[in-house]
Amino acid sequence: MCQIAVTIPDGVLYDSKMNKDEAGAFAKKAVALAYYQKNKISLGYCAEIAGMTEADFIRFLGENGISIFHFDSMQEFDEELANA
Repeated sequence: MCQIAVTIPDGVLYDSKMNKDEAGAFAKKAVALAYYQKNKISLGYCAEIAGMTEADFIRFLGENGISIFHFDSMQEFDEELANA
């Protein structure tokens, strides 16, 4: 497992009313969300990065307006819908 350190100014913690642990959890969730959305990293890996279960990560995605369903075209969506 790789560790990456992020430096956050004390003022950000003060303004956000977060402590160090809360800021760390927030950063992990933000990184996982970005990896999922931008880099198409698997749901499982992103849940692991975020420190969440897959079910909780799916809910987290939904809370942030990100769908777990990805279709390249409307035709692909229609085919999946017909097979549901």
